[in-house]
Order: sequence, then C-alpha cells, then structure tokens
Amino acid sequence: MSNPATPPRSLAEALRARDDASLAVLLRARPDLITPVPTDLTQLATRAGTRASVLRALERLDRFTLQSAEALAVAGDPASYQELLDLMAGDGGDPVVAGELPRAVAALRDQALVWGDDDRLRLVRTAREVLAPSPQHPSPTGLGPTVREATSGMSPGRVQEIVAAAGLPSTHDPVSAVDALTKLFGHRKRMAKLLAAAPAESREVLARLVWGPPYGQITPEPAAHLRWLLDRGLLLPTAPGTVVLPREVALHLREGRAHREPEPVPPAVEPAAAHRPQVVDATAAGQAYTALATVEELLKDWDEGGPAVLRAGGLSVRDLKRTAVALDLPEPLAAFWVELAYAAGLLASDGEADERYAATPGYDEWLDRPPAERWAQLAEAWLTATRTSGLVGGRDAKDRALSALGPGLDRSAAPEVRHRVLTLLAALPEGTAPAADSVLARLRWERPLRGPQQRDDDLRGRLARWTLSEAELLGVTGRGALSAHGRTLLGAPAATASKEAPAEPAGPGDKLPVHHHHPAAPASLTSAPVPPLPPLSPPEQAVAAAAAGRLLAPLLPEPLDHVLLQADLTAVAPGPLRRPLADALGVLADVESKGGATVYRFTPASVRRALDAGRTATDLHAFLATHSRTPVPQPLAYLIDDVARRHGHLRVGAASAYVRCDDDTVLNEIMADKRASGLSLRRLAPTVLATQADPAALLEGLRAMGYAPAAESAEGDVLITRAHAHRTPPRTAPEPVPDGPPPPDSTLLAAAIRAIRAGDLAATTPRKSNGTAVRGGELPRTTAAETLATMQAAVLTGDTVWIGYVNAEGTATQRVIAPIRVEGGFVTAYDHTADEVRTYPLHRVTGVAELAEE
Repeated sequence: MSNPATPPRSLAEALRARDDASLAVLLRARPDLITPVPTDLTQLATRAGTRASVLRALERLDRFTLQSAEALAVAGDPASYQELLDLMAGDGGDPVVAGELPRAVAALRDQALVWGDDDRLRLVRTAREVLAPSPQHPSPTGLGPTVREATSGMSPGRVQEIVAAAGLPSTHDPVSAVDALTKLFGHRKRMAKLLAAAPAESREVLARLVWGPPYGQITPEPAAHLRWLLDRGLLLPTAPGTVVLPREVALHLREGRAHREPEPVPPAVEPAAAHRPQVVDATAAGQAYTALATVEELLKDWDEGGPAVLRAGGLSVRDLKRTAVALDLPEPLAAFWVELAYAAGLLASDGEADERYAATPGYDEWLDRPPAERWAQLAEAWLTATRTSGLVGGRDAKDRALSALGPGLDRSAAPEVRHRVLTLLAALPEGTAPAADSVLARLRWERPLRGPQQRDDDLRGRLARWTLSEAELLGVTGRGALSAHGRTLLGAPAATASKEAPAEPAGPGDKLPVHHHHPAAPASLTSAPVPPLPPLSPPEQAVAAAAAGRLLAPLLPEPLDHVLLQADLTAVAPGPLRRPLADALGVLADVESKGGATVYRFTPASVRRALDAGRTATDLHAFLATHSRTPVPQPLAYLIDDVARRHGHLRVGAASAYVRCDDDTVLNEIMADKRASGLSLRRLAPTVLATQADPAALLEGLRAMGYAPAAESAEGDVLITRAHAHRTPPRTAPEPVPDGPPPPDSTLLAAAIRAIRAGDLAATTPRKSNGTAVRGGELPRTTAAETLATMQAAVLTGDTVWIGYVNAEGTATQRVIAPIRVEGGFVTAYDHTADEVRTYPLHRVTGVAELAEE
C-alpha cells in the first residue's frame, strides 16, 4: 500500500483515501454498511465501528486473519507491521507465517477492521474492545493484562518494592517505575537472567499459566516460590486471592508468540476414496431418480389430504412416524423429504378451518414436467433453502420441540454452508470423495468458532454433515463425490479427472455417459485456499439448475410401458413405469416391494378397488394383456373374473342404509353369519336388508365378511368411486430467511459509492462564510434575495455552490450543486450528491454558500 503524504488520523480519513474499487470490496464484504446508504464517508466509518457490524465482520474472518486481529488487540496502539509479525511468528520467525501475514492484514484493511500505514496499524476500537483480554472476556491468545494495566490500582510504595526486588533502581514516580519494569520484562537477555535465578517450583507455576488462562488462585500466605514471583512482579494481584501473569512476562516465556499454534494455512480436504467419474455420475443419477420417486410417493400418500396442522404449526410426532412408515424410511429422512417438498412449493397447509397439509396446484404442474426438470426444481430448492430438517426433534431456545414443517427451523447460514461444502468438493479431482472430518476442519478454519457457547453449538459443523448426507440422498453427489450435474448446479467450472482414480466397473444398470477429460491433476491434495465461488443470484441459480437438469437427463432411466406378470399373483416392473401405467397399476395392485424393480401384488381387495373405480373385468384383462411382456397367468385371470362376478351382486344404499340382492339365499347367509351381528341388520323384504349404520360402515362390514358389495345411488345406479385429490389454494414456496442484508450487486454498489462520495464532498468541501473559507458546520442560512442572487451569479460563472435543502418530508440535507438556470422559482442544477441533473424549488433552499477556491 502506498503511503499518502499525510497519514490518516481516523478511519474516516483512511476510507476517504481509498479508491472506488477498494470501497466496493469493503461494501461487498460488509453489506450491512450500506443498509441504508450512508450520507458520507464519516457516517460510513461510524457505522463500520458499531459493535454489531464489527462482530458480524469478525465472524466472517478465517482463522489466521482472526488470529492476526487478536494479536493486534494485544499489541500497542498503534502497532507497526514488524511488531505484528513478531507476535505472529515469534522470536525464531516462521517463513510460512511471514508469507501469509500480508494477506491477513490486507483482508483486515479491506474490511475496515484495521486502518493506517504499516508503521501505524490501528485496530478499530470496537474490535480491540471485543478481542483484548479482560477478566470477563479472556483473549483467545491466552494473554493477560499488561504490567501497566495490572498495576493501575497498586500503591506507589508497592510498585517501588517490586522494582527493587527485580534488581532495578528506584524511580521518583510510579509511572516511570512501571515503565522500567515493562522494559525489563520485554528485554530477552535481562529477563532470561532474572528467570534463571527463579526456584524450579516458580518456573513450574509460570509454565502452567503461560498459555492461559493467565489467572491463578493463591492463599493469604503464599508459599515461598509464589512469594518469589509476587515480589518481582512476575505475578501481580488483581483481586484478593487472585493473581495474573502479566502479558510481557507471558510473551517472553512464549518466545514472543501471541498464539500457541498460528494457523496460516488452511487444513487440506483429504480424499477418502476415488471413483471413476462415470460411476459417480451414474450413482448420483440413480439417487436422483429415487429422490423423485420418494417425493412422489409422499405426496401421493397425502393426495386426499395429509396430516392435520398442529395449533403451533407443523407435523405432530405421530404423523411424522406414520409418514416414515408409509415411506419405509427412518423419521429423520422422512422429515428431510417432507421439508424438501415444502421448500419446493409442492405441499402446504390448505388454510381450511380443519387445517391439513396437502399437495399444492404446483405439484400437478411438477408431475407433468420431465424427470430431469423435476429434479432440478428439488435441487434448487434444497440448495437455497434456509429451513433445516436436521433440527427436527430438537429443542429451540425456549425449550419447545421443533417439528417438521413447523416454525423455528430456519437457519440463515444453511445456504452458505451448503454452497461452501459443495465448492470444496468441486475443487477436488473428479470422482474424489472427501473425508467428512477434513471438510469440517476446513470449514472451522474458514469460519472459526468464537466463545464457549458457539463451541458447544457447532451449527456450521452440523450443517456441513447434513449437507454431505442430503447431497447424496438428492443425487447431487454419488458415492460421496460431486457429480457433473452437481457441479453445474453449483455454477462451478468443469473439473479435471484424476489419473489415479481406479478403473472401477459401473454397477448394474448404470448408464455411463461419454466424458472427454483433460490431463489429470494428481490425486494428492494441497491445503491451498479454495477461492469461494460467488453465490448465484436467484435468476442465475435457476439457469444453473436447468443446465444441471439437462446434464442429468441422459443418465436417468427411461420409463417403461410394460411389466412382467407372474403366476404368484405378482407383477414385476423392471424399472420406472410411464405415468398412466403406474397410476393404473397402483389402483389394480398393491406395492409389495421397491428397489431397482418394483413388485406389485394382486389381491381381491385391490381388484375390487379397480372395479369400484369404474373398470370392468374386460377392461382389466385387456389392460394386463396390453402391458405385460409375459402371458396373463391363469390364477390372475381367475381372480379378476371371480371378484367381478361377485362385484355389485349386493347393492348398498341409504335407508339409513340397506343392502339388496336378487338372490335371497345370499341375504340368508348374511343374516346367519355371526360377524353381521354388529351391523344390526333386519329384513325388509326377501331381497332387502336394512340397518341404522351408514352406507360406508355397511360396505366395510360386508367386505370384511368376504363379500364384494357395490354402492348404489338413489336412482339405483352403481356408484363409481375414485380417489379424490385434495389440493391447497395456490401457494408459493417459503422464502429463505437471509443472514443479514444480501451482497449488493454491481449496480447497487456503484450507485452507493457515488452517493457516498457526493455526500462526502458536500460535507467536506471548503465553503466561504463572510469571505473566509470554512469546513463543515451547520447548513447555510441566507435570505431569499441572497439565495436568488448567489444562484444567478453561479449560473453566469459556472461555479459550484453548497446549499441547504429541506425536502417535502421535512428532512434537511446539504448538497453540492452546479446551477444551470434559475427561473419560475426553481433552480435546475447538476447535483454532485446524486450525480444527476435535478430541479429544486427555491423556497425549500435554506441557504447557499460559495465554495472556497482550492
């Protein structure tokens, strides 16, 4: 950084010396600083020093940059770059630390946490207050207060006693005595000589305190080895029974290092396995298909109206268990798929008085789209959602249970963590799966935890683990490695394959795409920083998801139009079925097992279900013959004919309910059956029985007895029953909850910087007041006549003037304008503050002043 002629005296002056590109870097890293846009650079500097903004900025530093800031907090104010380097590298030096420190200091400068030249580095005051050691908030460095801070309440006589015991000459005042003691503790050779005379037990005490915490407890009558340390100021009392190791003493014992283990280089993301990229893509495609089938099955199960919504919102534990059983999945996985469908806008609450969850109209549109497009919608929703299914079953801050689809599941860090985890995977050679622990270690280096409470609740670590498992479930990764379509979803450039990836055969059914690979990078990975991929805007993410879907499409299995009928009353679908075939078969048979092939079983109840839906026995025979690659087995044909022959032989209507049959012997059998006692049937006519039960209960009772009754209308026609699809009103997918203001785009940045520069010009440009150049001050005050005369003169001379202006809302501002014309009570001028030509009513101008000539 080039030193200006005059070193900056404040952060505002340091920001004023920056160019627009440097300001853009600051505002992009800390978008909260322009929400709203500050009026000038002084206000920007003030906002950059507020506690909330500084804490947010510190939380986004990597470990080494944060360690550098912590070292500056225990250095002098200001500190030179060399002093900081000594604190980070120690007396012996460290070439790796020395090589990385300029990057860390530049990052602190970029984010306005440090300002000043290399010979006068200043940490922003709020950051120093947060990071500097104190009894209430120990420093991460483990250092304690300085000698001056620890002796601030000590009597002058006691200070002189310590100076004398340390072998120093007495001074005339305590200030010079403390200075002499500080110089002694900071002098390596003299300090080594002093400690060489210390008892072994005293050195053991210092060794226990040197890396922190620096505080210890002593008795009112300390032992001799403690007394030796106290007499020489190597331990200083801070409270009754408490002593502290002064910072200068600790730094000597640490050989000048502020940190026990500086971490200038991020830990490497270690490979756990390597696979052929084709195998990874095929595996991920299989998972993607399973994801589509799972979401479809979930919403089909809720097609007629899903579980009720809890009063506090969300699914009950019982309903989540039922959903998990229906999907044949553990409850955490069921919660993930439920939340994913919700995030994608496929399900929502219906908003009725008896509120229930149901599919949305968007689900029907989703079903009509090609499989790859359906997957792209799910993947995009997952990548950008802030709702976190892994929290389901936990407790919130008020110890309330967190339920699926309920409130309290949003975590604003989730999209960022997912994006960063996938970025780290994208940096590996193609087909390489990382070790999960190394990914977590890398994330902890990039965003170190601060404070014991955050260490107890490592949310980012849990989000990273959930990301790795959810990406595999969704088919973004395959066998732990990022797939080609996953890379495209992320917006990452194409990767190179590893030469050392083993030649691994594809699994059964894998469809292998043709890849054209460039020369491979070695499989051994370095710990070089992986540049973060910039997060995509919503339109860009939609484009990337669509491109990922197109890349996935050739890998998905083609839907089949046939099944294989077997003699044991089952049908085997060797792959995914086309939708009309799958829907029809789902009515005619029950799903017995799933997997690479789906097994359907035909039962009397399932055949009756098809007949109730309006199909005839002839229709069913034709349907099976058309879609079976094997002949229709005789047992299945007999089953259909037998159920059809008895279907509708009994008729149930409303009396409350009645049952009629042309064959009175069948009614006699029903009356004689003990299982019919609960129906309370009585004979009205030889062919009619009546009951007080409702028709639905009568139908179920007779079917449980082995009959196949059909419901009939008031006109005596057979009622055809079809599943009623319940849908919510139109719903939009839930909006992610952002983690603070979103990063500004280039247009907003340029406009914000232009406004800040113009406002700063208005605030700092010299003005003439009674012929004398002044800066700052209140808004100018002039009479209407003076204002008009000055404006007209400025139009003639082309000068720029400073005005005070009150807008229609009564807000007073100051502006620098170049008047173009004055007429009709208005002044038209080029406004440097807004960087555009504007017209102002003269009666709203409170005053005008000429700018001083520079």
